[in-house]
Amino acid sequence: MEYYLVLKLIHILAAVVVTGTGAGIAFFMFMANRSNNTQAIYVTAQHVILADWFFTTPAVITQIITGVILMNMQGYSFSSPWFYWVVGLLVFIGLCWLPVLKIQYKLRELAKISIDANEVTPEFKSLMTAWTLLGIPAFTAIMGIFWLMVFKPFAVA
Repeated sequence: MEYYLVLKLIHILAAVVVTGTGAGIAFFMFMANRSNNTQAIYVTAQHVILADWFFTTPAVITQIITGVILMNMQGYSFSSPWFYWVVGLLVFIGLCWLPVLKIQYKLRELAKISIDANEVTPEFKSLMTAWTLLGIPAFTAIMGIFWLMVFKPFAVA
């Protein structure tokens, strides 16, 4: 049982890292964008990309691995309605996150160009809107997964 609790703790901590990093990235990128300070936007865009690679990606991988192990330990079915909801939300989040990753690299490029021009380009602003519009439903889906994990409203066996 101790092994189970350690895995559960790791799973929860990874969920905290995904959620916290996502919220932090969104806040700092949003605030940098609002500032219209081209240097701040560029530095923030660089750090957002690093945060996704150093924190979000390993935490997502950890979540999936520990989630599967915990399901096996608890005897949960991989064909249960609860599991289908979890997987469905994870896929939805991934479908939002993958374009966001691509957009972040483009935002960084445009931010670099903006420094030289000393103004934020309209294309940057447009991509920031897309980035935000993809992030909102993804973050909402993360909250949905938390709800599923805690309340387990559907059959798990």
